Amino acid sequence: MTAVRQDAWSPDDDLILAEVTLRHIREGSTQLAAFEEVGERIGRTSAACGFRWNSCVRKRYEDAIQIAKQQRQKRNYLKKQAVTATSQVSSIAVYDAEERAFKQDVNAMDEGLTVDAVIRYLRSWKTTYQDLARQIKLFEKELKEKEEELYRLRSENERLTKEVNSAQTDYRAVNDDYKTLIQIMDRARRLTVLSNEEEAKPRFKMDANGNLERIE
Repeated sequence: MTAVRQDAWSPDDDLILAEVTLRHIREGSTQLAAFEEVGERIGRTSAACGFRWNSCVRKRYEDAIQIAKQQRQKRNYLKKQAVTATSQVSSIAVYDAEERAFKQDVNAMDEGLTVDAVIRYLRSWKTTYQDLARQIKLFEKELKEKEEELYRLRSENERLTKEVNSAQTDYRAVNDDYKTLIQIMDRARRLTVLSNEEEAKPRFKMDANGNLERIE
């Protein structure tokens, strides 16, 4: 069973992936078979190899892929010609011609991989590294700004919390004073009513004959 690696892809891993995949393309095999072979060699799953190829590595080898496809077509054509060759040309001669042509194209392909393709790959990797470095600096700057904003918001939250607590305390004090004032006013009103009622009651006194006489 192929081990599942969690580390980042190295330049050597990408190069192995490119070489094996291009070889399978030239030979008329499937990319899935290429990904499985690469997975066995570098200890990754075929799915991981396929994702890496389609998302990143493939873009660096567009020219090499076209050459590999041409090699596959030429190889298939030569095989077909070998089957349909006339009696004047033996199958061995056709096979030798096919092999010679194929080897020449393979050599040219290998040369392209080891020189032009590798140079393009290294340039692309340098650009990618520079882009990543810029992204890291940008993320660090954004992180610092977020931390400063978080500190400011926390300080603001503490200040507002203190103000709210103080306002609630003042509100309770004012509310208690208001209730006390209402009670005092209500008591005063009742006393006033009672006093008025006392004053409004008629008063009488008894005269010398025993009769009640109203006092104004």
